[in-house]
Amino acid sequence: MKHVDEYRRKEVVAELAREITAKIDRPVTLMEVCGTHTMAIHRHGIPDLLPGRLRLLSGPGCPVCVTATVFIDAAIGLSRKYGVTVATFGDLVRVPGTWRSLERRKAEGADVVTVYSPLDAVSLAERRLDRQVVFLGVGFETTAPTVALSVREAKRKGVRNFSVLVGNKLVPPALRALLQDEEVNVDGFICPGHVSTVIGARAYEPIVDEFGVPCVVAGFEPVDVLAAVLWLVEMVVENAPRVRNAYTRVVTDDGNPAALECMYEVFDVEDSAWRGLGRIPASGLKMKEAYGKFDAQRRFDIEMEDVPDESGCRCGDVLRGVIEPTECPLFDEGCTPQRPVGPCMVSSEGTCSAFYKYRRK
Repeated sequence: MKHVDEYRRKEVVAELAREITAKIDRPVTLMEVCGTHTMAIHRHGIPDLLPGRLRLLSGPGCPVCVTATVFIDAAIGLSRKYGVTVATFGDLVRVPGTWRSLERRKAEGADVVTVYSPLDAVSLAERRLDRQVVFLGVGFETTAPTVALSVREAKRKGVRNFSVLVGNKLVPPALRALLQDEEVNVDGFICPGHVSTVIGARAYEPIVDEFGVPCVVAGFEPVDVLAAVLWLVEMVVENAPRVRNAYTRVVTDDGNPAALECMYEVFDVEDSAWRGLGRIPASGLKMKEAYGKFDAQRRFDIEMEDVPDESGCRCGDVLRGVIEPTECPLFDEGCTPQRPVGPCMVSSEGTCSAFYKYRRK
């Protein structure tokens, strides 16, 4: 298959691993900030190909995982207090809130519907004119334009029973927060391919300029990842940080202007609470006044006060790269994909889920 097979060639993978081993002359820690990268790295056994002095960490790249408990509680509160139809992506259904999950609320009789696109939620509202339909807007810059498009479409069609509980987040401010965290030690970032398709490779230049940490945008096949690792190692060893794009077949320097225009037509930037990282300045999105009637938080007067994460679960530390999943006392004990305690084990892009599936032994 074109654009896939050539990036899985074993001889190329082996040569890249040899080059990385030859280049590295000191301990180096790199972090991927994309849940799809996390799964790809562990599915293909990439850590086993790399020298011991090179450590790969997983960061806050899983959108469901970084969604704060307060957001889940607000969604559950909507179904309980107002009896709305809650439309959401599948991974979010099983994420525990303070007391229960949306899956549990559905079992209790709440109307919780899994959709594949925000536009599906608009169509659902058109079919159920007697009910309020609230879509849970989570995800990074990859999904935010699609959420914005659904709001714009609902306004165009005059759909009055559709709104969005906005929880979308922005990746570059999270990278800045990680580098300002004294417990986090990162020499370079493997930057997310999907997000970068929207925001462009140049979006990471302020990170390089401010912190002197190299960034490489990568695709998701073994050759993609190892090429990005090689470039990062070279820049770290040579102390020559910059932004490089190893995913040029998809990502451009400037991203997708149409997607960005749609996103910022509907949303403004605001501070946002991230699981594990706390409240990060200018890292989230909120509905603009012109689209305020589609904002579920305003429509239902929802107060979203921060609450502490679940006791015993160290998902927040995993998301910061402070610990690996196996260092959490609940990993493979009280917390498994079948009975998850935290979102890092729930999501298909979660680091704990990846470790459980591919590296548990």
